[in-house]
Amino acid sequence: MTHSILDFLRNAVVQYGYWAVGAALLAENAGIPAPGETILLLASFLAYSEHDLRLSWIIVVATIAATLGDNIGFALGNYGGRPLLIRYQAFFRIPDRTIDRGEQLFARYGAVTIFFARFVFGMRIIAGPMAGVLRMPWRKFLVFNFLGAAVWVTMISGAGYLFGRHWWRLERIIRRFDVGAIIVVLLLAAFLAWRSRRES
Repeated sequence: MTHSILDFLRNAVVQYGYWAVGAALLAENAGIPAPGETILLLASFLAYSEHDLRLSWIIVVATIAATLGDNIGFALGNYGGRPLLIRYQAFFRIPDRTIDRGEQLFARYGAVTIFFARFVFGMRIIAGPMAGVLRMPWRKFLVFNFLGAAVWVTMISGAGYLFGRHWWRLERIIRRFDVGAIIVVLLLAAFLAWRSRRES
């Protein structure tokens, strides 16, 4: 399952190049759960071996897309307010603890939260809309949003490029993980069935 999804995303990057990177990062940062980070990593992996992709252009495109995406999320949150955030949370099934954590970080660190939100799992998706809902000044948001995007994109892209030569080794690890995951699921299902029969 994981391997087939990875193949699909890889093919999307190969076929659409920078457009795939831009679309994924724009969507993810606008608040739509999309595999932006995975696409960015894949594109950077492929930049090592694919002559059609350049690491420098990946960084430029991804940074612009991430910045624009967050601004779209900010605008939606700003105009839609908390009712929109609640509907958004319900639609994408975002846990309450993620929203609560975001509000606590914003209350404690203000606009700086936007910079660090990119490096926190789950926060990257909701940072833009939440900043809009909490009426953060747009200029502060824009500055920290761009800086966070530039640093995050450069780090992820750089890591992907450096490990590009190990792509096939990564695929083998993922295949083994898939097999291991299936075994774990089967063992868990067998255990639950055994326990259910024992309790009945």
